[in-house]
Amino acid sequence: MVSLARAPYPCFRVYESLSSYSHEIPSCFSFMAVASPPVIYPVTVNRLSSLFSRRRCCFGIASFRWNLSRLNRKCFSTAALKNGGFTSPKTSNFFDFASEERIYDWWESQGFFKPNFDHEGDPFVIPMPPPNVTGSLHMGHTMFVTLEDIMIRYFRMKGRPTLWLPGTDHAGIATQLVVERMLASKGLKRSEMSREEFTNKVWEWKEKYGGTITKQVRRLGASCDWTRERFTLDEQLSRAVTDAFIRLHEKGLIYQGSYMVNWSPNLQTAVSDLEVEYSEETGTLFFVKYRVAGGSRSDYLTVATTRPETLFGDTAVAVHPEDERYSKYIGKQAIVPLTFGRHVPIIAEKYVDKEFGTGVLKISPGHDHNDYLLARKLGLPILNVMNKDGTLNEVAGLYSGLDRFEARKKLWSALEETGLAVRKEPHTSRVPRSQRGGEVIEPLVSKQWFLTMEPLAEKALHAVEKGELTILPERFDKIYKHWLTNIKDWCISRQLWWGHRIPVWYITGKDCEEEYIVARNGEEALAIAYERYGKSVEIYQDPDVLDTWFSSSLWPFSTLGWPDVSCEDFRKFYPTTVLETGHDILFFWVARMVMMGIELTGTVPFSYVYLHGLIRDSQGRKMSKSLGNVIDPVDIIKEYGTDALRFTISLGTAGQDLNLSTERLTSNKAFINKLWNAGKFILQNLPYGSDSSKLEGLLAYKFDTEESLIKLPLPECWVVSELHNLIDSVTSSYEKFFFGDAGREIYDFFWGDFADWYIESSKTRLYQTGSQSDVSIAQAVLLYVYENILKLLHPFMPFVTEELWQALPFRKHALIVSKWPQSSLPKDEKSMKRFENLQSLIRAIRNARAEYSVEPAKRISASIVGNAEVLGYVSSEKQVLALLSRLDIKNVHFMDSPPDYAKHSVHLVAEDGLEAYLPLTDMVDVSAETQRLTKRLSKMQSEYDALLARLTSPHFVEKAPEEIVRGVREKATETVEKIALTKNRLALLESSIPQSR
Repeated sequence: MVSLARAPYPCFRVYESLSSYSHEIPSCFSFMAVASPPVIYPVTVNRLSSLFSRRRCCFGIASFRWNLSRLNRKCFSTAALKNGGFTSPKTSNFFDFASEERIYDWWESQGFFKPNFDHEGDPFVIPMPPPNVTGSLHMGHTMFVTLEDIMIRYFRMKGRPTLWLPGTDHAGIATQLVVERMLASKGLKRSEMSREEFTNKVWEWKEKYGGTITKQVRRLGASCDWTRERFTLDEQLSRAVTDAFIRLHEKGLIYQGSYMVNWSPNLQTAVSDLEVEYSEETGTLFFVKYRVAGGSRSDYLTVATTRPETLFGDTAVAVHPEDERYSKYIGKQAIVPLTFGRHVPIIAEKYVDKEFGTGVLKISPGHDHNDYLLARKLGLPILNVMNKDGTLNEVAGLYSGLDRFEARKKLWSALEETGLAVRKEPHTSRVPRSQRGGEVIEPLVSKQWFLTMEPLAEKALHAVEKGELTILPERFDKIYKHWLTNIKDWCISRQLWWGHRIPVWYITGKDCEEEYIVARNGEEALAIAYERYGKSVEIYQDPDVLDTWFSSSLWPFSTLGWPDVSCEDFRKFYPTTVLETGHDILFFWVARMVMMGIELTGTVPFSYVYLHGLIRDSQGRKMSKSLGNVIDPVDIIKEYGTDALRFTISLGTAGQDLNLSTERLTSNKAFINKLWNAGKFILQNLPYGSDSSKLEGLLAYKFDTEESLIKLPLPECWVVSELHNLIDSVTSSYEKFFFGDAGREIYDFFWGDFADWYIESSKTRLYQTGSQSDVSIAQAVLLYVYENILKLLHPFMPFVTEELWQALPFRKHALIVSKWPQSSLPKDEKSMKRFENLQSLIRAIRNARAEYSVEPAKRISASIVGNAEVLGYVSSEKQVLALLSRLDIKNVHFMDSPPDYAKHSVHLVAEDGLEAYLPLTDMVDVSAETQRLTKRLSKMQSEYDALLARLTSPHFVEKAPEEIVRGVREKATETVEKIALTKNRLALLESSIPQSR
């Protein structure tokens, strides 16, 4: 007995060609399932003569094509007629990517992107993470635009008022750098211009080039409300920034002081942690002698450092208290080299790593973050040896004015000359570099404005603990809490000209730290100054601007009108619903928005934070110019279309990185073609003629009650039930933000259930003799299932689904604003199980045909055995069974016991007691197959004998590598199984030889 019910059947896994539906009636091509590479098995009308007459077939082709041209266009979309027309699968063999921009423009012109308050329910609001105004589209943008658009389109179809609020960030450092480079190309320098002249140049650049990124975001299909587009330097948002600064200052949360920051010598500004990138680089570890004051020449400590030029800023030398090598020096003084005898204390500190270098640490609090914290804890003085441009200052003595890297070289030479240089060796370390300029960042103590974070962080922590804010995936809760628990004060000032200028004014002649005015504008500041100091007072504004992240932290509410809480948008849309962004800025942006939202509005700014991962190349590497693996989304769109790109990157798992490959893109492009061709098939098989009543009759079919469902024939009942299951499952996935699950479920249902099984089954209704009622039911089910697939798929693939939707009859609304499919519709579990049994039988027959290499076009006989109930529903779908299994319908028999020729047949066991007997003489040339298998058996036996000889040889087993021996054993076992299978096949064939004569 051979059981093949679940085995794969490659012979019949077939693609349709892009235009297969337009050349012949669809039954002439089988597209049951898909494998790679694509294979097409055309079946001529003559070969189908056993299924239906040639006259019927010829009539179907000729009259069908002729009447398509006379199809009543009034039956089709009124929406499409209002916008200049959509491309239909009836007239085009594929979806043209060039249609995407046309469709998008039409959506926008119809106002579909704006929130619609005709619907009930709470608004669904997403504040778009504002891309930098200097930016051009990259895969990170593609990811967030896709995921956010999926959310917006889903909830729009669910009937909730939806607002996706777009905008761009002024990107202080990046934009200023771009404009400075542009000016440099023209021979101009910022230092030679006034502040007003320079900022005017930046505004000119923004007006000319700043719209590039928003145009590209549109190209991705972003259905955001562009009438509400914001820019962080807009008047309203600038007012919000000033108001936020004043409120926080009044609460005592903003202060000025000198603290350690990340300093960019080239940009001449402090930069945030996010704008510092660490790279593993090979440098040098220098070993330097620090003599012990009052000791002999042999009393010294050797310090290992990567930056010897900072030794002029040393204020202590530390060793571990348990390091016996240096315990005798603790409490004494060390002489800092090349400082003319300056002494620093030798201290014991557990922070010191005994294993790194020599176990001796020089503490330079002005130039190392860890040393700075240590110095503050121990009360050590802080010395700064560096100017803002990266040169050494007067503290460095003879080296004053030298660039830090030049000073390093000369300093080492001097140490060698004085005998204080021990040695130097290659060393790999993490070097901090500016994300914008690329230069090495210098930790530097600088006078800046800071925001006290601890009280704000405490409230943000409570928001998650109390369930007011949900972070998805949940595993990022721990990271969020860890960062907020260990938070440091935020340096909010930047030494730039482009950005929100700090609303602080100083009094000429007064101490800046003690005497200053915080005001909304210069006029208000001057009025306060007059009141305090008299009319003769002079004031000047702080030259610094606020960190770009400061204005971005207000984004969810400043874009809606805050601080004007009476603003209509603020009242309707705040707090927002979801903040979606990359997990890499959970701390730098998301947490800050939560803190600022709670502090300034009293409310968490959004209910959910959805974090996506990074997009990597096919090998899992981060995309970078140095690796040459950067993928340009615009190029991808040109080759594969926006829908294929969106669908590919949306199938990942939330929070996890996604490897992007051309194979995935190609597969999803093929999926779009499949969707298009299915639409072509359905449209070509709808009623035709000038009477629209037939089409109206199809749409009148309802499948939303159990009574209507159980009346359907088996394939129709099955596919509708499976659709209803799909709607429930996909809707649940959308609600939980499990977009990858939703996309895969839709893909599997469309391709596996609908296209491979139901469309093929429907051909027995559409092209074979039968009642008009069966034809109408099949047409109605095709249309019903297909239109619901388009709805479910629309958030992922908006363009092709809208194009196809408009081609369907009687579309009163655009798909983008159509109602989402109803959940909890009836399913007939009994019919679903029965059709699965039928599928199992068909698969078993296909697998047997593949195993015996039966030609695809050849029709074979079959006897189907089962109990009365099973035979009842299987025999009722005899035509489906015959068409999908390539059986000779005249020689398909149903019986309750095995046939007489059972011993000379291939015996198949499906499910539910269902069996099939396929006569061997129908499937193969018995004599030829016997000869072939006999030769094959002889060859396999020889191979096995050789393997056995090796395994019985002590020399091989004892001396060959273990993996080699294991491989030979596995191959021998596999060969034994093949021999047994071939012998069984030969026995079966030989038993059939007498009857074949």
